[in-house]
Amino acid sequence: MGTKRLLLIEDDADVAEMLLAYFSSQSYEILHADTGQEGIALARSRFPNLVLLDVMLPDMVGFEVCRSLRTTNLTKFIPIIFLTQRDARADKVAGLEIGADDYITKPFDIEELRLRVQGSIRRATRDHLHEPRTGLPTGPLIAEEYEQQRDKDGWHYLDITIIGFETFRDQYGFLAADAALSLAAQVLTQTVASLGTSDDFVGTTTEGNFIIFTHTSAIDEMSQTLHETFRTRVESLYNFADVQQGYLIANEDTEERLEVPLMHFETAVYEPDNIL
Repeated sequence: MGTKRLLLIEDDADVAEMLLAYFSSQSYEILHADTGQEGIALARSRFPNLVLLDVMLPDMVGFEVCRSLRTTNLTKFIPIIFLTQRDARADKVAGLEIGADDYITKPFDIEELRLRVQGSIRRATRDHLHEPRTGLPTGPLIAEEYEQQRDKDGWHYLDITIIGFETFRDQYGFLAADAALSLAAQVLTQTVASLGTSDDFVGTTTEGNFIIFTHTSAIDEMSQTLHETFRTRVESLYNFADVQQGYLIANEDTEERLEVPLMHFETAVYEPDNIL
């Protein structure tokens, strides 16, 4: 299923240290931001599977962070759990009304928090809203987003396929293949966060295939950056000998022997009228 990535937006050093240590010990990758603005930036660039969000932050109220994440296409489907000392019913209702998935008051039981985190991530994947290995939106959410975008002007649809993925999976195994999918998702979301707009959207359709709806005016630069970044970073998933020769051998010792290049992106760019 791949390592799940959590984003903790919390300025209390003691709470942050405790949560970082605990969730790291539970095999999560955990990112930490001290401020709301830093948290929003990390959510856009690192695309976590879930956000743990304090309400009281030094630069802005956590409700505003939640609202920002929920109104930005790249982050609006990420599950959010509030962690706060504000236990008034009105605060809880306010948090849930702006799109939080859960609201937990401090002090909290760490095991209960772990179960709620697991539950929120599981619900998103069980309902086929997020692909479990990448955390990216899938089928229903892609269709929903297209309906919202279709009548807008000035945007493009990028269809991105990992070429060589099946051969890599066959030779390196499913865990390595999951790492390749996760890497691809990171490259896509980080590139869109850097070169795209707040209206852009990243999703995955089938294994090894991704889509981007983008309003950027730098479509050529985005495509080139996607290709170059993935080609460079994907080498870390291969052994040295395969990187040196630049390909994998499929169907070895048969008449159908093939030299399959290292994984890379193939991208097609479409106008909105040709989507779906």
